[in-house]
Amino acid sequence: MATMADVARSAGVSVATVSHVLNGTRPVSPGTRRAVLDAVDVLGYTPNTLARSLVTARTRSIGLAVSAISNPYFTEILQGVEAAALEAGYGLLLADPHDDPLQERKVAQLLHERRVDGMIVAPSAQPGELTDYLGRHAVPTVFLDRLIDPPGSGDGTAAAATPGAPFFDQVCAESTGPMARLVAHLAGLGHRRVGLIAGLAGLSTTRERVTGYLDGLAAAGLAHDDRLLVSGNSESAGAERATTALLALPDPPTALVTANNAMTLGALRALRRHGRSVPEDIALCCFDDFPWADLFSPRLTAIAQPSRELGARAVRLLLERLAEPDRPSRTVRLPCAFVHRTSCGCPEEPERPEAAAHSTSAALSEIPPEPPSEKGTTS
Repeated sequence: MATMADVARSAGVSVATVSHVLNGTRPVSPGTRRAVLDAVDVLGYTPNTLARSLVTARTRSIGLAVSAISNPYFTEILQGVEAAALEAGYGLLLADPHDDPLQERKVAQLLHERRVDGMIVAPSAQPGELTDYLGRHAVPTVFLDRLIDPPGSGDGTAAAATPGAPFFDQVCAESTGPMARLVAHLAGLGHRRVGLIAGLAGLSTTRERVTGYLDGLAAAGLAHDDRLLVSGNSESAGAERATTALLALPDPPTALVTANNAMTLGALRALRRHGRSVPEDIALCCFDDFPWADLFSPRLTAIAQPSRELGARAVRLLLERLAEPDRPSRTVRLPCAFVHRTSCGCPEEPERPEAAAHSTSAALSEIPPEPPSEKGTTS
């Protein structure tokens, strides 16, 4: 195999110059850079990443721990992470903690033992052992999709509290406002009993979407009926059971909102099993869009999350943390899009999705869209 010294001799430069060209550590004239890269191509030189990591204490690898990788939402997040990491010259080590608090702690340890430079994690509903491990070993980490309260904080706004502990950065999509928008839309269509199939208890996404549901009811002047708020545990089977329970009520909902795409499938399965048509018998809106949601009959009205951008932004936050370890932590929220189709009971219309989102009902004006935010915090 060709060595860096071979490249230097072929290009007529020093080994140090070759290193600067390949690692981008110092400006090099265009002619010299071209000579080095030509020599690399001719000789077929590949850098010894193991040797480089021993010198720099960096492996140029990122650990990604995300559950339910088969879920289209997380699959698109993964694609965003992978593309951004590759563009920055980083490899990816992937693990699925299965939303198990003990498993996610083991996964974090395994990734850490493989000397990843940092981690991107979608935490479980009980991430205490995970954050303890990451904090104890000062692992640069970005929490993805689901927010956590950092050590020493009860409200999610404080940075790591102990000296030497890492600052945990976070990135997620807005949940509260978009969920309120779905409820307001259904209320604007005349529905007075709107049910919600909520996600797994303990997740920040579940809390925020329940808050959005309640906000939407309040904005429309609708009373909250506890019986219409049920948990589907963020899974299809749980949502199928929850939908069946809602349909069995003496006064069942006339409209239903599901809080993620897996639960949408479970709800549709239950509605079909009980002979209920959408939207003739019950209107349906969902949080999370599908790549194939436009192919359902009826076509699904949904909140579309910026999944690929979430993955890419997580990588950028992690790389910024690696470059500047002591900067204040940040929580970044990205906006969602209201995708107006026909499962809510609206007729087909030529409007663009975003235009439809702003013209659905007067109640919407009471819940302004939430702009993207990036909140810096200090210890």
